[in-house]
This record gives sequence, structure tokens and C-alpha cells, in this order.
Amino acid sequence: MSGLDPIETFRQEAQELLEQVEQGLLDLAHRPGDRDLIDAVFRGLHTLKGSGAMFGFDALAAFTHHCETAFDRVRKGEVPATPRLVGCVLAAQDHMRALAEGRTVEPGVGEALLADLHAAVEGADAPAASAAPTAPGARTWKIRFSLPADALVNGARPLPLLDELRELGECQVRVITDDVPVLEALVPTECRLAWEVLLTTPHGRDAIDDVFIFVIDEMTLEVEELTPVAETKVEPASDAAAKTAQADKPAETAAAQDTRAAAKSGETVRVPAERLDEMMDRVGELVIAQSRLKQLASSSLDTALRAVAEEIERLAAEMRDTMMVVRMVPVIQLFGRFRRLIHDLQNDTGKKIELQIEGETTELDKTVIERLADPLVHLVRNAADHGLETPEQRLAAGKPEAGVIKLSARQSGAEVLITITDDGRGVDRARVRAKAEENGLITPGQVLTDNELLNLIFAPGFSTAATITNLSGRGVGMDVVKKTIEGLRGALDITSNPGEGSVVSLRIPLTLAIIDGLLVRVGASRFVIPLASVEECVELSPAQDLRSTGRSLITLRDELVPFIRLREQFKTGTAPDPHQKIVVVATGQDRVGLVVDQILGDHQTVIKPLSSFHEDVGAFSGATILGDGGVALILDIPTLVQLGQRQDAQMRVAG
Repeated sequence: MSGLDPIETFRQEAQELLEQVEQGLLDLAHRPGDRDLIDAVFRGLHTLKGSGAMFGFDALAAFTHHCETAFDRVRKGEVPATPRLVGCVLAAQDHMRALAEGRTVEPGVGEALLADLHAAVEGADAPAASAAPTAPGARTWKIRFSLPADALVNGARPLPLLDELRELGECQVRVITDDVPVLEALVPTECRLAWEVLLTTPHGRDAIDDVFIFVIDEMTLEVEELTPVAETKVEPASDAAAKTAQADKPAETAAAQDTRAAAKSGETVRVPAERLDEMMDRVGELVIAQSRLKQLASSSLDTALRAVAEEIERLAAEMRDTMMVVRMVPVIQLFGRFRRLIHDLQNDTGKKIELQIEGETTELDKTVIERLADPLVHLVRNAADHGLETPEQRLAAGKPEAGVIKLSARQSGAEVLITITDDGRGVDRARVRAKAEENGLITPGQVLTDNELLNLIFAPGFSTAATITNLSGRGVGMDVVKKTIEGLRGALDITSNPGEGSVVSLRIPLTLAIIDGLLVRVGASRFVIPLASVEECVELSPAQDLRSTGRSLITLRDELVPFIRLREQFKTGTAPDPHQKIVVVATGQDRVGLVVDQILGDHQTVIKPLSSFHEDVGAFSGATILGDGGVALILDIPTLVQLGQRQDAQMRVAG
């Protein structure tokens, strides 16, 4: 197994640093005087600059240096963290991300961003002199360090470290060659040098440690403060002992903190995502093999074989559950990105928008999180552009000046319900109908339910925007949202009240890899129904089957539920079994029954994608391999529910 690419490792760490800087800047926009936030942003920029220089990202290091210098003035109290300054650093942060990822940037972009940043710094009003911290006196430090022998191979570079030390103050550098071997034994790729630096600086020990933050774990570092002889005083023994004791306590505390930090860092291991995907594939194959073993054991009289099969089944289930947990990540990783989006939307629309987040600890499969990012961006932009009113319109309507967009997530069984809520004007149904008739989506005067009318928003090419802007008006986006959610085997629903706002609800499965399914038979074929969608199973007697020939409805607790005969839908060409079953499934508020010939039982379903030839068949979302080696198709419940509701509506119109 090959080691990790140092450049790729740096890029991952750079992304984390940039996210921390971005979150700190967004918080700073609301709390510009927060010293902890200012220090956190400065430290992030400083670390990014140093590590970028160390790994050869010279353009990134040079660009970040200017941003760090600007924020150093904020940290020293020379300029305030104005909204303009924060906005300029946010824009510069996007440029840093492009440089870290190795993307091609247009010439002059960096210079223009730095010019804006310089103007923001120079145009900021200096705070009161009393608020500026007093600079400490310069101190002299003796620093001796050496890097591991393989440092150069792993991308570490000592010269940028020395350059950073020179930026802290006056330096005298001496190279130590004691460990350099004779020429015949010299390996050019090994680092055998050490350095001794005398540094005079007003900065403290933390600033020196920050220079070596990315190589501190492997290197040897000795830092000693040199006390000038002229300032040495003879103290009484008792005073000296007291001060020594006081000095020892922080050292002991720092040592304890370092030990705890090391222990905490040892609890987390960075694993590439593709390795988790590969592990998940292996677990899926294990589940299929276990299903095969279970079937063989059930037909055998060997009690030992049955005992082993049950033990393997238990272990496979535990491994599956453990693997599922490993792949789960909190949705805050997804929701947190929208703070920056809301910040930018306020500037683009001129509206005041407040973002609220609920249920950020709810977890989803990492693959689902990645595929949800773009749909949620479309929905949030749509809520900001179409949903929320301008501050003047909100005040005239008796609403607060700032509109609210709320993202919430909660787990419901084997699904996660994600809602995007706004308190804006709501959907203009008359305008939606007029636009749909204009586009030929419906005929003039066609009778539609409120839910059907609202769902026209997700039709391809549909837009009610009067003008085309950089946010909306081209009729793309919302249809992509629907396709993506359906591709995740999820469901999408929208509700809206005029003058009060809209709610878009997404029901997403927890995982796309392995699900609990209900194995059924229709004719001679077997199918899997996702167990999370199943509400109940009832028997369809021959008498009920005859009575419902004209209109497929069944009464469940005084409620009429339409049902679909899968035997007819799939054209099996077989006669129905005498004891048919109705499996009632639901997505959101809609329910429909699926008539099957036999319920075979539960099944651990490893989802396999359909081929490109079959992927457009709307009734199926995937396939799985059964214990006997056969293949069962997985039913696409949202599509079948829509089909059942549509058939019922057509029958009602027909009388």
C-alpha cells in the first residue's frame, strides 16, 4: 500500500484551514470586536502561509502573506474589523482556495483583490488610542532545530522556516554541520543539517511555535529565552523560591495540556474517502455471501452448520452497522457552507437575511451529503431571490426587516427529513399557473390540486422570474433539484402560504449502500421494497379484488388508499395468487398500496446500480443479488406513489 501524497495531504489540511478562516470571518462580521475570533483568523492565515511555503506553494504563501499582514494590524488594534475589510478577506480566501487546489486563475485577479484589501485597510478608521494594546519589550531567544532525515522527501523545506523567523525580528542564523557524513556516505535526499538562531523579537513563545506548527511532531526543537546580564537582580531566597514555584506551575499545566492534546489527536485517524468506499463494497459482498450461507443452512439438517450460519449472520450485521456509523457525518458539514452563501446573497440582492440552523448533529451517509450540496444551494438561492421580500416590502407588510431562511434536519426512522423554510411572500399560485399555461405544461382551465400546482415549479425550464439575473430567471436549477433527490431515492414536497412563506421538505435515506428491504414475489419474479417506506401489509381477498376492478381503492381506517396491481403494471402474464397481499407504502403525506402475490420476508439489501440501458426505467431504483444468486429489482417507491396518485386522480375526473 503506497503512502499518502504529501501534496494531497497539504491540500486537505489547507481546505480545513480555509473553512476555519471563513467561519471565523463570518462570525467576525457580527462580532467585530471579538479578540478570540481575530486571533483565530490570524492564526489560520499564518499557518496557511507557512505550510504553503513549506510544500512549495509559493504563490499561495505570497498572497496569504498580504492578508496576514492586514489582519495583523487588526490584531494589534491599529485598524478595526470593518464589514468591508471582512468582505475583502472573504474574497481573498476564495482566491487562496483556488491556489491551494492548483486551479488556473486569471492574470491580475490576485493583484486586484490585494488592491481592494489595501484600500479597505487604509480606509478603516483607527480605533481609539486607549484601545490599542501596549507592545511588549523585545526579548532575545536562542532557537535550535533540526528536521528529520526524510523531511526533504516529504516536502518540508527549511528555508521558509528561517524566513518566517526573520519576519518576527532581528535574526542571527548559524548552520550546524555536525551530523553531515563524509562525501562518500552522503545521501542527497536526506537532511543532516541543524540550525541555531538568535532571535530578538517583541513576540512571545507562541509566535515562535507557530512557525514550526506543521513539522513540530517530527522535528527536534529547543527554545530558550536569554536574559540580559544588566537586568539580572539578586533576590532573597524566599522570593526566588516563590517565583520558581509559580513559574513551574504553568510549565506543569502546559505539559499536562500537551499530553491531553496528544492523546486527543491520537484518537482520530485521517482515512481517504475511497478507502471507506472500498471497505463498504467489501462489507456488501460479505452480506451477499452471508445471505447465501443462510439459505444453504436453512435447507440443511446439520445443526452445526446452522449455528455457524447464525453466528456469521450476527457478525455480518454488526460489521454492516459499524461500517454505516463510520460513513456517517453530521449535516453541519453541509449546512455550515450556507453561512457564506447567505453573506454573498445579502450583497447580491440587497436584502437582509438571517440564517437559522437546527438539527446540525443529525447524521447522513457521506455520499448523500456530497450529492445534496448542489440541490440545497439551488433551494436556498431560490428562497432568497423569489421568497424573501426587500426590507421596504417587509416593513410595509408588518414583518421584521430581516428575512429568515431556516435549515433543519431530523431523523425519522431510516430517513432524514431536511426542510428549507423562509418567512417570505410565499408562492404566487396565479403566476405559477399562468407561466405553466404559457410554457404548455398544462392546458388553460385544467383542474389541478394545490400540490400538483406547486410541483410545477420543479418542471424543466420553469421560472416565474420577470428578468434574468445572476441568481435566477433562466429556468434551470429546480428541475435539477428534483432529479437529484429522486436519484437519491428520496422524495420532495413543497407547501406555501401566501404572505407567510414556503417550506420545501426533502426525505432522504440514511445511506445508499445497504438497506433493510421487504422481499416480495409478483408472478415468477422477486422484487425488494425498501422497508423504510412500508407502513403496513393487508390481505386482498378475492371479493375485494372483484369489487375494485373498476377503481383500485381500499379502505384503511376510514381512509381511501389507491393501490397498484404490480402484476398488471409489470405485465407478468400470470394469474393472480388466491391470497394476494397489499403492501402500503408512503412518501411524505401520500400513500399507495402495492398488490403482490406473496411476501417472502425481510432481506438485507446490498444496492447495485442499474446498467445504463435500464437506468431510465422509472419503476426501479437499483438491483440486489439474492442468496441463491438470483437478481431482484428494487422498487422506486416515490415513482410508484406518484403513479398511484395520478391514476386515482384520473379516475376521479372520469367520474
